[in-house]
Amino acid sequence: MEARKEEVTVDWGDSFILLGHTIVTCVGSVPHTSVDLLLFPRGTLKLVLLLQNNSVECFSLPVEPTPAALTESTKSSRLTIGGHRSDVRTLAFSSDNIAVLSASAETVKIWNRSTLQCIRTMPCEYALCSLFVPGDRHVIVGTKSGKLQIYDLASGSLLDTVDAHSGALWSISLTPDQRGFASGGADKCVKFWEFELVNDETDAQSSRRLSVKQTRVLQLDEDVLFVRHSPDGRFLAVSLLDCTVKIFFVDTLKFFLSLYGHKLPVLCLDISHDSSIIITGSADRNIKIWGLDFGDCHRSLFAHDDSVMFLQFVPRSHLFFSAGKDRRLKQWDADHFQQVQVLEGHHAEVWCLAVSPNGDHIVSSSHDKSLRLWERTREPLILEEEKEMQREAEYEQSVAKGDQPVVAGEREGEVGLAGKKTIETIKATERIMEAIELHREESVKLAEHQALCKTAGREFPRQINPILQAYGNISVSCINTFSGLLDSELEEALLVLPFSYIPDVLTLLRNYIRRSQDVELICRCLFFLLRIHFGQITSNHMLLGVIEDLKNCTISRVSETRVSDVMGLNMAGLQYLKREIEAKEEVLFFADATNRFEERKRKRKKNEKLILTVV
Repeated sequence: MEARKEEVTVDWGDSFILLGHTIVTCVGSVPHTSVDLLLFPRGTLKLVLLLQNNSVECFSLPVEPTPAALTESTKSSRLTIGGHRSDVRTLAFSSDNIAVLSASAETVKIWNRSTLQCIRTMPCEYALCSLFVPGDRHVIVGTKSGKLQIYDLASGSLLDTVDAHSGALWSISLTPDQRGFASGGADKCVKFWEFELVNDETDAQSSRRLSVKQTRVLQLDEDVLFVRHSPDGRFLAVSLLDCTVKIFFVDTLKFFLSLYGHKLPVLCLDISHDSSIIITGSADRNIKIWGLDFGDCHRSLFAHDDSVMFLQFVPRSHLFFSAGKDRRLKQWDADHFQQVQVLEGHHAEVWCLAVSPNGDHIVSSSHDKSLRLWERTREPLILEEEKEMQREAEYEQSVAKGDQPVVAGEREGEVGLAGKKTIETIKATERIMEAIELHREESVKLAEHQALCKTAGREFPRQINPILQAYGNISVSCINTFSGLLDSELEEALLVLPFSYIPDVLTLLRNYIRRSQDVELICRCLFFLLRIHFGQITSNHMLLGVIEDLKNCTISRVSETRVSDVMGLNMAGLQYLKREIEAKEEVLFFADATNRFEERKRKRKKNEKLILTVV
């Protein structure tokens, strides 16, 4: 039996009442993004608007029905939320020095530098880098998920999202011709992009919008942390996770220079306006100033008490600013290698900074969720007075901690193990790298030759590298490189050696220790590498078998060396040299002098006991 449907007629006049035409005016006629109505029990009606400048305004509306009247709304309250709710990891200035971009984990904000007001707020993913597109009408943001997000500033809308990298997108660099940019990420590659206009499919009028297209890819061996073009457009500097900075030609992408010397990864870099100087900042708290023509290190500066997070040159000068995790911003002179001034004010780690194109303003962001704007003054700066003030501040701080400084301005822990990277150390590292690369190439060629001979069933002649012909063996060339280094250069050379070469070095050391070649030298190199790269070596599953073999072989070979009395022979030789020096210089070594003093003291006590016994 089918149920009978009854038609119900609804009179909309019973549900909706026209209150009249009410005018709602926002401050500065800022467009709104969301609207809500609140009806209170006492009959009060309020309208809440969320504006694009991240502020909320509340208006009181009349509740009496006045269809013919034109009434004005009354603003009851206004809530302004201008800042970010998470750390700002990227900053950028527009080309006209007016707008400032700041991006955090959830929003991109555009600020007016003169009024300090937020004029745009746009949602985004976790932002790590950004730039203004030439013309200052669009911005591009690189995210932690490897995406490029393109925004239109006029409408505050997201135009396009491009999957650029498979890992975090750490850095963006605008090309000097302003036709595109380069991006570097955790997927071990640098990608080159060009700006283009494409048809907007969502617009019925077939308008065109900004987009980007990929042109080239530079594949590398390590994660890319920072990229920067030289202002003359010739070079591209790339900071890698292996603590080095590689420089390539932009037109051909061929390798030009390698800058190595930092002990921890290089987190930031910049190139001067005349493309003559490159500066690098690292997690080892040092800033290094290099020449871009030959890659020579002009000076290494101990800049901050914690990691150096960002560097940027002042336009048209060799002055630059640095930001560190020690809550400070510092200005430096790259020509005279000295600190100019210290800017304090942040209460937590400083993540990044941006210098305006005219050099008159600096904006910085910190873990304290604040953005600080710094303005250049016209007052003369006397460096001697700045240094004196800094020494007095350090002295007062040390006194407040209860320390007893010997000299005002002296830092704790400045005295340490002597060690200096010299040109000899760099050359020694290059010799080790060349020997390892030669070993890689010849090993591949030898395997291919053996496979060819096995397939053909007969032996073929093989061309051997002249260097290997001189040594007679592919492995002897590497061990001779290690043994040919001075003792004072060996550890420094291994310290500068990139980690990408360490697996090959450990494999070679295992082969040498199995053949009992230079056991003492191999053990010294092995223990030093394990002490320096312990975390990376133990976390690499490919090296676990090599480390286990080294453990077993090293113990047995050292025992054999001890049994064969090689160490005893060395000790006997040292004792002989010591006696010769004592006889020639008429001095006693401290240890021997102490032992002889103790021996004489024991004999004296023995004689005293004998005398007492006799009495």
